[in-house]
Amino acid sequence: MTPPPVDQVRPRIEGDREQQILDAALAVLVEVGYDRLTMDAVATAARASKATLYRRWNSKAALVSEALVSRRGPLQTPDTGSLRGDLVAMFCGPHGMTDGSQTAMLAAVLTAVTRDEEFATEFRARFLEPKLALATAVFRRAQERGEVRADLDTDLIAPLLPSVAIHRHLMVGLPVDEEFIARVVDEVVLPLACPAGATGSTGSTDPR
Repeated sequence: MTPPPVDQVRPRIEGDREQQILDAALAVLVEVGYDRLTMDAVATAARASKATLYRRWNSKAALVSEALVSRRGPLQTPDTGSLRGDLVAMFCGPHGMTDGSQTAMLAAVLTAVTRDEEFATEFRARFLEPKLALATAVFRRAQERGEVRADLDTDLIAPLLPSVAIHRHLMVGLPVDEEFIARVVDEVVLPLACPAGATGSTGSTDPR
């Protein structure tokens, strides 16, 4: 008699158990980096078998990418009524550039994005591109309100703020806090995005 397929005799990983494994993967990732992370190490940290992991994720790249997405938070476009307010709300607080857990995870995958083609493809498609699309949407909405220049290249300017923040934190080794985000918005982003003579903001560097 032919035995039933494995998926019929072993329940799928889902719910809280799935998140426990994803959390374990992130803990290992931050501790050792992507290059040294193994499915065995994640299985040990999650108190699961490696076979259990492979039934749900067919590769390390797939597992780590999903783990990163699970901690990214909901993708919601803030609507404060101004470009400045939207940018500060988006990049500060939980899951933003001021969240130390987010920057720690980015640091852990930095080299992998340039060396591991499978992971780079997964990371860009599942984690990075949706976040960039959200930032682009914020600029385009401000463009529709007439708050920024009609000829502004929104695809070009959308990655500017996170790029400056990542460089400051990962390359220079300085903290990224709400005050820094607000300064970049007020002194770099808005002067580039807004029509000549317009502020595009409250004119305050107070991040609130």
